[in-house]
Amino acid sequence: MLKINERTKTELKMGETAAKYSCVVNLLLAIIKGVVGYSSGSIALIADSIHSFSDIAASFAVYIGLKLSRREPDKNFPYGYYRMETLASLIVSAMIIIVGYEIVLESYDAFLNPTIIDMPLISLFVAVISVVVSFALAKYKEKIGKKIGSQALINDGKHSFIDIFSSIIVFIGIFCSYLGFLRVQGISGMLIAFLIIYLGLKLAKDDVLVLLDASMDPEKITKIRDLAEGIEGVKGVHDVKIRRSGPFILAELHLEIQRGFPVKKANEISIKVETAIKNEIKNLDSLTVQIEPFKKETLKIAVPIENKKGMKSQISKHFDQAPYLLISNVSGDGKIDFTIIDNPWVKHKDKGKMLTSKFLRREKVDILVRPEVVEDHMHILSSGLLDIIPPKGVNLDEVIKNAAKRG
Repeated sequence: MLKINERTKTELKMGETAAKYSCVVNLLLAIIKGVVGYSSGSIALIADSIHSFSDIAASFAVYIGLKLSRREPDKNFPYGYYRMETLASLIVSAMIIIVGYEIVLESYDAFLNPTIIDMPLISLFVAVISVVVSFALAKYKEKIGKKIGSQALINDGKHSFIDIFSSIIVFIGIFCSYLGFLRVQGISGMLIAFLIIYLGLKLAKDDVLVLLDASMDPEKITKIRDLAEGIEGVKGVHDVKIRRSGPFILAELHLEIQRGFPVKKANEISIKVETAIKNEIKNLDSLTVQIEPFKKETLKIAVPIENKKGMKSQISKHFDQAPYLLISNVSGDGKIDFTIIDNPWVKHKDKGKMLTSKFLRREKVDILVRPEVVEDHMHILSSGLLDIIPPKGVNLDEVIKNAAKRG
């Protein structure tokens, strides 16, 4: 099961605090707009008050979502509760749409049955206060949301940005009503409502895509691939996948490394890749790395042989006693090109092991075919980072082709 680290807990706590402040500020704003709107008879201000109450519900949903996200993974939720934050964001989006629809109905009624506004100056002042407070709140929530990678808090910040425009429209509506254009208030309310519904639908779409594990950030996929390919020893990267889980990203990728790498070396490369990616992508919570041997278009295969008869040469039973090595290049379509050389192990008795290992490395041999495997020989040869496999086939051609298939 995944464990929540201290940095993650701190970030989630920061998001909770921002959502809590938002609830308190919106409550005060909603009460003020509601009281003044009801006293003055301003349908636009009342609609804006209802909108602010929806902000409270939205911020509260974000708060609950972030609080639940801090729970440690358990048997039932081994990947944690991060998606509670996304679910909270979807609830916020649904609330935005519902409130927008209600304001449309209220505003349409106000357009058909316009009324004169009492206390117009106080109503205008409240609308201005609403603009200033909404702007400060929106910037604060968006800043914290981006800092911790919380889509729910970012969405809540966008919701507050809508409050700015809605309060401006309310101001215009009240001002026009004060000048005698009574129906403008109803029109203002409907404009606010359509703006609210549009944002709600857009945010809901993003939330649903996250819950469905849609790949929504191709730039991050490219960045992860580039970072992994920049690590020494990595020959290729493929199947890079990312998905959001609440405010965090879970990623996986396949690394291709040179065949024959010792397990310890492969693990070191994996750790370097993970460290490099997590240093650059701050909200990356989990990275799964799968290591595979690099699949080359052409494989180089070495076979110990007893004589120089090309593809009809006899395979030697003892690598360290074979007078020759047949070095073949096998392409993807099975075509074989080869050369025959003297076996360094036999030619230079004293330094044979070392020279053979250097030779195989220099020639970039991928596979060594040999009938017997002596532990001491295996250590020397595997240091050249190649596969050592027994021969399979009735003749040299079959042996090489079968070795290529295994590669």
